[in-house]
Amino acid sequence: MLRSFTSKRSLQSLLHHHRRCRQNPQFPIFNPRPFSSSPGPPSSDAELRKYIGYTLLLLGSAAATYYSFPFSENARDKKAQLFRYAPLPDDLHTVSNWSGTHEVRTRIFLQPESIEELEGIVKEANVRKHKIRPVGSGLSPNGIGLTRAGMVNLALMDKVLSVDKEKKRVTVQAGIRVQQLVDEIKEFGITLQNFASIREQQIGGIVQVGAHGTGARLPPIDEQVISMKLVTPAKGTIEISKEKDPELFCLARCGLGGLGVVAEVTLQCVERQELVEHTFLSNMKDIKKNHKKFLSENKHVKYLYIPYTDAVVVVTCNPMSKKKGPPKNKPKYTTEEALQHVRDLYLESLTKYRGQVTDSGSPDEPEIVELSFTELRDKLLAMDPLNKEHVIKVNKAEAEYWRKSEGYRVGWSDEILGFDCGGHQWVSETCFPAGTLSKPSMKDLEYIEELMQLIEKESVPAPAPIEQRWTACSKSRMSPAYSSADDDIFSWVGIIMYLPTMDARQRRQITEEFFHYRHMTQAQLWDHYSAFEHWAKIEVPKDKEELAALQARLKKKFPVDAYNQARKELDPNRILSNNMLEKLFPSSEAV
Repeated sequence: MLRSFTSKRSLQSLLHHHRRCRQNPQFPIFNPRPFSSSPGPPSSDAELRKYIGYTLLLLGSAAATYYSFPFSENARDKKAQLFRYAPLPDDLHTVSNWSGTHEVRTRIFLQPESIEELEGIVKEANVRKHKIRPVGSGLSPNGIGLTRAGMVNLALMDKVLSVDKEKKRVTVQAGIRVQQLVDEIKEFGITLQNFASIREQQIGGIVQVGAHGTGARLPPIDEQVISMKLVTPAKGTIEISKEKDPELFCLARCGLGGLGVVAEVTLQCVERQELVEHTFLSNMKDIKKNHKKFLSENKHVKYLYIPYTDAVVVVTCNPMSKKKGPPKNKPKYTTEEALQHVRDLYLESLTKYRGQVTDSGSPDEPEIVELSFTELRDKLLAMDPLNKEHVIKVNKAEAEYWRKSEGYRVGWSDEILGFDCGGHQWVSETCFPAGTLSKPSMKDLEYIEELMQLIEKESVPAPAPIEQRWTACSKSRMSPAYSSADDDIFSWVGIIMYLPTMDARQRRQITEEFFHYRHMTQAQLWDHYSAFEHWAKIEVPKDKEELAALQARLKKKFPVDAYNQARKELDPNRILSNNMLEKLFPSSEAV
């Protein structure tokens, strides 16, 4: 490709040079000749065009051959590189989200080490009207914190500032990561109320996007915020809480980074407890019978649905009984036995797709005994990710893995509430009302049934799992789980497609299929169930009509006018904004 591009540029230069020579005789005319060692007469314009045509035809044929010829087998695992015409400048920072689905390059990526330094950065940026969008750990699948104009990251502001053991409260700098925080406060016997699937988020980021764990009595993580310090462009540093400016506090707790840079946060924690995790395989028929019981009797519960099977993995977590102690049930199968069915499919698929295999895998693969379940699944899906029949085989192998993984596990809440989400992926997660804790509506299970029917009807190559979790409501006005009624509960459902290799063509094909999958889900389910996407997973439509429809939906659910008014007062020059926020929440002036 590089040679082709270089040649193309040379031809353009040649044409430009030839035109200049015709217009200005003082320039010597370059006359290309046939591929011959013998001299010949000067070429005419017709001959020049002929040889340029031959060259372009040759280049076109080469390009067509390149794109039609299959990739070598090891190309599946090669990293996709964007074509670059020239080396990138040394001062250009490349910032991407974790899945590599969104990436920007910027010369401005600031990391202050103190609140005073942050205040100076925000003040100067506001004077210059230069964007410094707050960005955290980059874990959001939609890259909500990214902008090419410039970013500010608080990774160096990661200290625990104070701990109130009696009130179980902790004040931290917003750049501290969840895992670091829980490690530092465990000596005080406290921890966070709930956790998302992973622990690498910065506290400022996990609060601002309305992240959540699972448990129908437990609200999203923004509800844990007691007070916060915002560094704002127009009003400097302000401290807000339920007592100090409660209206703004309820907007800013889930403020998407648009109302100020979250510098410090005080969180309400809980006593650190050991939990008993119970994992078992069920099916939709039994789930319907026991759903209300599962929601009301378990502190934490989630369902993992496996498309094209009737298998539903149920995971519950509850405080360990001091009287009973840890469960004495021994698992029927070892981890090795649980993985064996997946390994067998992997070896079988290697033979089918790559033609050769050893006892441990192909020669260029690591020993399969070293691979975890999610790593095996990624490698399996990478072989034929959009082939529905292949995906079904992988899903069935996953169901068998979970059947043999049934059992109990004991651990501290900050150690056991995580979930291995697998590798790079596209995710769309929606949140919708599911009745009350005392009277669940069962709409959450109806949603799943319709979703499964859609997948099978449209032959979507949908991998597992489709994850379903629950939370209590949030009082943060911008939370998808916002409700003024204390007893309301919300269901969160995530659909997924993995990006199991860095091959650019394969990732593009999976991306197109995922957005088709997501679009069908949106068309059939979202309005009917009053479902709204998680802020870290929402994508801005490119189509103007679709964007207008999304803006109208958001305005019905969220206080968009109040949010925009607060942005106007706190950040009049929009230095904390990015294209996503401007598209989702256009001001009345812009409209």
